[in-house]
Amino acid sequence: MNPILRQFFIIFTTLLTLTVNALANILPLNGLTTGEISDSFQVYFVPAGYVFSIWGLIYIGLIAFTIYQALPSERNNSRLARIGGWVILANLANAAWIFFWHYLLFPLTLVAMLVLLAALIMIYLALKATRSAASPREHWLVQLPFSIYLGWITVATVANVNSLLDYLNWNQFGISAAAWMGIILAVVAALAWIMSLRERDAAYLAVLLWALAGIGIKFPQEGFVTIATWAAFGLVALAFVWAMYARRTTPGLGKGWG
Repeated sequence: MNPILRQFFIIFTTLLTLTVNALANILPLNGLTTGEISDSFQVYFVPAGYVFSIWGLIYIGLIAFTIYQALPSERNNSRLARIGGWVILANLANAAWIFFWHYLLFPLTLVAMLVLLAALIMIYLALKATRSAASPREHWLVQLPFSIYLGWITVATVANVNSLLDYLNWNQFGISAAAWMGIILAVVAALAWIMSLRERDAAYLAVLLWALAGIGIKFPQEGFVTIATWAAFGLVALAFVWAMYARRTTPGLGKGWG
């Protein structure tokens, strides 16, 4: 893609994403807020409302990246060129998810979420492959924002799958909702340790901690679910500590979060 066109489409789709997300709750779209729809599902894997404020941090990071990549001096930056198309796809998938969610097209929300997750994974892998070439400025304006974004969309994908299954009246293989939540939490904790051992990505892990704390706070007296949630939080906290330690002791990784 032509570098100028790439810069333009990233700016355009970022503005589109921000506008759609703002209108979703200002209007709101279809007369429903994003949170109201989320709360309509009878599932445990959903955090307290305040946790969704992380979208503010994600969008600040996305705006910072968009401005940075639009600079004339970065027009021919090969690292940015590698991820440009995936950023555009992620922005379009994000905006599409909002429309599908607010108009209650839940099977399509999962399609959009999986596209968004896949695009962010491709961005993450592309940045990882060229990490040694990243400047300190790129660490803060490119690497870190997408680590946080991927962390949250990992959580959101799990929540989206859970909500869709509830919508489809799935019986969870006949096991209880609490037991199913325990399985989900075990998967999240395992994923956290994989990211800690392989990537030492503390920013990604911090997002998982933020989400798990929000779930624990939302369900403070749910017996096994509450205990399992805080146990998973503890396991992810250990993974976070290990990632921070490994980054400080492994040559070439630096001392940052992402």
